[in-house]
Amino acid sequence: MILLCPGLFLILVSFSPAGKESLAVTKIVIDAGHGGKDPGTKGSYTKEKDVALKVANLVGKYIEENIKGVEVIYTRKGDSLVELEKRPEIANSHNSDLFVSIHANSLPKGTPPERKKEIKGVEVYVMGAQNTDRALEVAKRENSVILLEEDYEKRYDFDPQSEESYILYNLTQSAYQKNSLILASLIDEQLKKRAGRKSYGVKQSSLYVLWNTAMPSVLVEVGYLSNPIEEKELNDPKVQAYIASGIYRAVKEYKKTIDTQN
Repeated sequence: MILLCPGLFLILVSFSPAGKESLAVTKIVIDAGHGGKDPGTKGSYTKEKDVALKVANLVGKYIEENIKGVEVIYTRKGDSLVELEKRPEIANSHNSDLFVSIHANSLPKGTPPERKKEIKGVEVYVMGAQNTDRALEVAKRENSVILLEEDYEKRYDFDPQSEESYILYNLTQSAYQKNSLILASLIDEQLKKRAGRKSYGVKQSSLYVLWNTAMPSVLVEVGYLSNPIEEKELNDPKVQAYIASGIYRAVKEYKKTIDTQN
């Protein structure tokens, strides 16, 4: 918890999430970003919430069909709004071992058309304070769903549009960062090799949905809806399947790595 005092002095109250003694993978939460009245970002004809849901459901399906002994829990399987604070709560209440959140990216409004045609590809995020490059912009956009929720001022302890909030962010995910980075790197590698996507690599950002999860957690931006070519690709069932397969294979490889250590 972060308590803000006059003059921006801080009292940091450390929080140790209740995790398992073993990091063995038996339960995985698949989180399709946005949903319902929150469309997420948009392309010329595509809503982020729709792409995220299709890819997330495929990831879960592949895991259920191909990794024995692993239970898949979905934060949503249809077009419904799940409040941002509820997503990590779902993972924690199920004592999950992994949390994978699926999203799609976009450049800001007003970006020149030639820039939109240039920027495409995947990014994989873990919780962290290194809000460099576009990481802060991504965090602000993904966290802004809070503003659509009722009584958000009373329920959340930071302003998703304030840079000061991100500077003062407390890192409760640090206990799981090593394993989060392992999973993120495997996903990034699979999306490059298996799905043939351009990659901007693994990044750290202050993403609320990863903040309070008591397990290794990642957020995957599967592509840029602001790029006309990539928007078309992300609506192609074959491309969706390749991306989902890449994420599934990374989870499978991560599980195998963890199993050999236990």
